[in-house]
Amino acid sequence: PPPIKPSETDADDQLNLDDIDAIKVIGKGNGGIVQLVQHKWTGQFFALKIIQMNIEESARKQIAKELKINQSSQCPYVVVCYQSFYKNGAISIILEYMDGGSLADFLRKVKSIPEPYLAAICKQVLKGLMYLHHEKHIIHRDLKPSNLLINHRGEVKITDFGVSAIMTSTSGQANTFVGTYNYMSPERIIGENYGSKSDIWSLGLVLLECATGQFPYSPPDQAEGWTNFYELMEQIVEQPPPSAPSDRFSSEFCSFISAW
Repeated sequence: PPPIKPSETDADDQLNLDDIDAIKVIGKGNGGIVQLVQHKWTGQFFALKIIQMNIEESARKQIAKELKINQSSQCPYVVVCYQSFYKNGAISIILEYMDGGSLADFLRKVKSIPEPYLAAICKQVLKGLMYLHHEKHIIHRDLKPSNLLINHRGEVKITDFGVSAIMTSTSGQANTFVGTYNYMSPERIIGENYGSKSDIWSLGLVLLECATGQFPYSPPDQAEGWTNFYELMEQIVEQPPPSAPSDRFSSEFCSFISAW
């Protein structure tokens, strides 16, 4: 059979949870697990994200709407969402499988990433963010290395933007506290309304972490690490933004990072 392609109209007829076999768990976090699955008839691989969420009917309709936005996203820099289901208190989302894992996985192996490769990563992520911000009017809210996926072709794609939308779907406001604290912009931490620029802040931290091999905000005591996230929040809000060391990186990279 021909491979299943993303479609706004007939995806509902192409994919069903009964037609896929689970192979292994490939990720955990953000309230759920991610499994590598294979379609029984085409042999095609997908990633299946399962989020446990017992919700009321009104919230379920809102979530269905958010997931439809996901499904209609056609951008080479955003992970494809093929189909989504709500069944037995769980949301199941069938996604494009990225065989290289996440940027976080890659960073654990290589420790740091040279500037030319970072430039290629950054270009793709920025194109994905432009699409989400300007065409879909979505703020990601949780941009971090584990939400940037890579494959053997060197493609980098943004994932989990819909999950952040789901988590805030009942509030209708972009001032809710959703996402990973480490990469949050100062205005989000102090509870101000925020916009797409908060994703750019997060991207700056991600790129700096990839370049240096360590998270840009250092704890007061390196041996102890961060004792609680309030300490980290205070440093992000009170201290000047971290910058790239000028003796280790090009002036272009340093300028780019400082222009958050």
